[in-house]
Amino acid sequence: MLAAERHARITEMVHSAQIVRTDVLVRELGVSAETIRRDLLALEERGVLKRVHGGAASAEPSVFQELPVEERRRLGAGAKRRIGQAAASLVRDGQIIMIDIGTTAAAVAHALPPKLEATVVTNSLVVATELADRPGLDVLVSGGRVRSGDLALSDATAVGFFSNVYPDLAFLGSGGLHHEVGLTDYYLDEITVRKTVLHNARRSYALVAAEKFGRIAGHRVCSLGELTGIVTDTEPDGELKAALGDHSVEIVTA
Repeated sequence: MLAAERHARITEMVHSAQIVRTDVLVRELGVSAETIRRDLLALEERGVLKRVHGGAASAEPSVFQELPVEERRRLGAGAKRRIGQAAASLVRDGQIIMIDIGTTAAAVAHALPPKLEATVVTNSLVVATELADRPGLDVLVSGGRVRSGDLALSDATAVGFFSNVYPDLAFLGSGGLHHEVGLTDYYLDEITVRKTVLHNARRSYALVAAEKFGRIAGHRVCSLGELTGIVTDTEPDGELKAALGDHSVEIVTA
């Protein structure tokens, strides 16, 4: 593939997703990481994009829109698997564990130890299906309106369910994590559920892949200081790392 063709494809991917990881570009374009780094430098010099830690982002700041679920399952699958394993390492027998919606949350469910004895509460039919046959788990589902794609449950029924549950550990999905805005996501009804979980949980961890660093989704979930920690595939840097440190937010890196 010629450089001009690569540049056009990179530009298209960045404009579509707003932020793209270097390893995704390497895989999609079939070239080396060093070639991608040179391409990103050239495109940044032309003002097409800006390089960020681990990839590239659109040069125009915007509120991000969520990608279709099938595309999210495909992109960054390895990172999500590692985040899921790191999150699962935090759980202990006898706990009440809340697992949120989304493809990364589903990876947490998949990574739970096979012999774990615990209660799992969730507003995700995907998570519930993943765990339904685990003999040591008591799986409780919130109920509520089903959103297609992620099979997420929300509305007043879900909020009422979680208002009466006090998890030892909560794993929350994310649309973005910003040093000033905090944790954000896309669907207002589902954010109301998360706020209820945050209020009741002893410890709450946001599941945040590196491409979501600096991203702002449509609705605010909470400030950084309301989180116990984040579970991520890459150590954050710059303003975000400083802000997490200022708020004593634990960083669990896969």
